[in-house]
Amino acid sequence: MEQSIYLVTLVGAALVLAAAFSSLIAFRFGAPLLLLFLGIGLASGIDGLGIQFDNAQFAYFVGSLALAVILFDSGFGTPLNVLRQAALPALSLATIGVLLTAGIFGVVAFYMTDFTWLESFLLGAAVASTDAAAVFFLLRAGNINLRERVRSTLEIESGTNDPIAIFLTITLVEIIAAGADPSAELLFIDLAVGFITHMGLGAAAGLIGGFLIVRLVERLNLDQALLPIFVLTLSLIVFAAAGAIHGSGFLAVYLAGLVAGNSDIRAVSVLRRFQAGMSWLAQIIMFLVLGLFATPSQFPEILAIAFVLGLFLIFVARPLAVWFCLLPFNMPRQETAFISWVGLRGAVSILLAITPILGGLENGREIFNIAFIVVLVSLLIQGWTVGPLARRLGLIIPARLGPLEKVELELPGSAHHELLAYTIVPGSPVARGQRIPRWARPSLVVREGRSIKFQDAGRLIEGDHVYIFVPDRYPRLLDRLFASRTEVDPEDTEFFGAFAVDPTRPAADLEAAYETGLTEAETAMTIGQLILARLGGHAEYADRVTIGPIELIVREVDEKSRIVSVGVSLEPAASPPPIPAFLSASEIGEWLRGLFARLKKRGATSAPAADAETPDSYNSRGH
Repeated sequence: MEQSIYLVTLVGAALVLAAAFSSLIAFRFGAPLLLLFLGIGLASGIDGLGIQFDNAQFAYFVGSLALAVILFDSGFGTPLNVLRQAALPALSLATIGVLLTAGIFGVVAFYMTDFTWLESFLLGAAVASTDAAAVFFLLRAGNINLRERVRSTLEIESGTNDPIAIFLTITLVEIIAAGADPSAELLFIDLAVGFITHMGLGAAAGLIGGFLIVRLVERLNLDQALLPIFVLTLSLIVFAAAGAIHGSGFLAVYLAGLVAGNSDIRAVSVLRRFQAGMSWLAQIIMFLVLGLFATPSQFPEILAIAFVLGLFLIFVARPLAVWFCLLPFNMPRQETAFISWVGLRGAVSILLAITPILGGLENGREIFNIAFIVVLVSLLIQGWTVGPLARRLGLIIPARLGPLEKVELELPGSAHHELLAYTIVPGSPVARGQRIPRWARPSLVVREGRSIKFQDAGRLIEGDHVYIFVPDRYPRLLDRLFASRTEVDPEDTEFFGAFAVDPTRPAADLEAAYETGLTEAETAMTIGQLILARLGGHAEYADRVTIGPIELIVREVDEKSRIVSVGVSLEPAASPPPIPAFLSASEIGEWLRGLFARLKKRGATSAPAADAETPDSYNSRGH
């Protein structure tokens, strides 16, 4: 017994260590990290090193807890300004987008497999949500500096689309396992009522739980070493409590993290570091367990079908759903195309594909195997191409800040101030002699190992360490003073135009100088107001507006999203970058009509009695 404990510990620790080391490979080559973790699990399983693991209930339990940890950290790290900026399009993708993806995918799965309608939609629901961990690791590993609107939309969608996919999957499993034979109308009503109740209870539990976490942290004087464990435990209690009252535990834990992360919670920097580490550990364990649970020797018999379904999801179902959901928001076609491509499937899809096995469904293992291969196809095709596609679509912008060396130090109490330690780096504005603003209060300078009062330090020099008290609203403004100059790629030297203009100048000056064709109302505006009007009321860094023969580029915005500096390009781009055909809605629609015509013809040939079916045969038909 004792030896078996040591052996299990040794093997488990070795697998986690191997997964951690594989992250170095992923960062070096930009590979999808989830793919490496799953590969290690597959290589160690029954068809690899021979580790036998076939406990579906334990795999689902471990995966659910790990996902709860990841979602709490995701919510904790989402600022409210990001949420406000992209909440509506992202939530549209996380709800309507998931439903459309599951529905479109389920229709094609029905005609390509021997599954019933409900089983086909169950498979669609399992693979309908995107994987936040995979998406954002690729953006970081590839040093992809995207427009803030695109990044925010992807971040919020990935963090919020899991609950509806989980609800759909579990509900369909319960209906199929019960042997129900609902009509389409009754099925829709049951799903709608159940969804509203499930999400409503989850949202209420999450908001209340988040406020309670903040209050308990402020009231209890816990040791800083215990505080992160205390918060993590409370988040899991919120997750479990929401599930116990038949609400969405995953939505609850995400909202609890969102509330806690955007409040004046004590020891926030300590909590962020701890949760980042726990989130990594949760991802590694979840991916390894799911990889161990899979049985690759069962893949060959369904490989062709699963591969085609994976391609259909990537090239048709996801782009159509994204195009429909973002239609009301007037997002540029390039941004819509990129968001549709960055819809990587991951651990959540594999985790949900376990539920048919837990429900004892006849085709449960086949649904799991197909979903697993669909995830692998998504990671292999989309995971390696995120960076190149972003560059092709012109969505990568020059970095706003260069390298910055900063440490955040925790202050006792809730003084609404932060103590920041900056290192003076070469080329920074402070190193070039720019003064620190009055609202920041430097208290100490450490130079060559000696502590000096700021008043006695004189001009700051490279290598100095400066400790500054600053109101918690302004750290990002201070970062710009201590960051080094941005190294702009030679291809981006003209990105911000030939020269800068003051956004408070009248737009009539542009009309007089360049005959831009502005209307009488537009000439009465300032240049900044004109840009905002053309952009729909919100501008962000690197936004571009073509006005007649010139192009105006937003060079800088302040903390309140007000335009501070504008560049003028005298040679605006002739046309936007071309969108690949496989991400064009018109091309996809034409191809889809042809596909459905062929599938309908094939279905009529193989099942001549299909015309006699009624909606009540929903759960009884198979090929």
